[in-house]
Amino acid sequence: MSAPDFQPPVNPLPPVVILFFLAIAGVEAGLSLGEAGLIGGPGAVGWRLGLIRDYGFSGQIFDWMIANGQFPLSEVKRLVTYSFVHLGFTHGIFAMVLLLALGKMVAEVMGQVAFAVIFVLSGVGGAVVYGLLLNDPMWLSGAYPNVYGLIGAYSFVLWRSLAGTGAQQARAFTLIGMLMALQLLWGVFFEVGTLWVAELAGFFCGFALCFLLAPGEWARMRAGLRRR
Repeated sequence: MSAPDFQPPVNPLPPVVILFFLAIAGVEAGLSLGEAGLIGGPGAVGWRLGLIRDYGFSGQIFDWMIANGQFPLSEVKRLVTYSFVHLGFTHGIFAMVLLLALGKMVAEVMGQVAFAVIFVLSGVGGAVVYGLLLNDPMWLSGAYPNVYGLIGAYSFVLWRSLAGTGAQQARAFTLIGMLMALQLLWGVFFEVGTLWVAELAGFFCGFALCFLLAPGEWARMRAGLRRR
């Protein structure tokens, strides 16, 4: 008698999504335990600020690199590393939840390599735009520009799907529109800063990268060129 197929109650996550999640969660777990006094002794209270200083993204440092034409690896690495250090436990938890939810969809539809490229380059693009457009002394930290890049990929998939059914494609941008509206509403009551610039840039990076990474897009582009 053959054994019945086992169906897990929750669909397994793609390994690359788990890898990025564990990288962020591991850093946050260490920092949170240190702040709670469970590891590291009294000095652990300053770990978070130390990591932001060493691995966060500074627009002023970026401006210095552009102005002097010097790009030391110790500073360039911040374009990637800032995404793995968050301002606090809650800040990190929300980013991780969004990463799991959106990352699963993007990795399953576009593939794990495409997911990794979109996640990393959306964070890089968000930081670059933040550094170029603004002169804000506030350091950039956290995976939100990366997550917004995944929202861009999600919007792309929905946009293509709606085009295939003849539906209104503008509906694909409902999520990003709602998030930006919430940012605006929140800004009426609280000081939200300018970090939303990096997040919005991350969204556009994620959306644009899908033209290169989404399955079938190269064939679609070649077909369009031939018709011309």
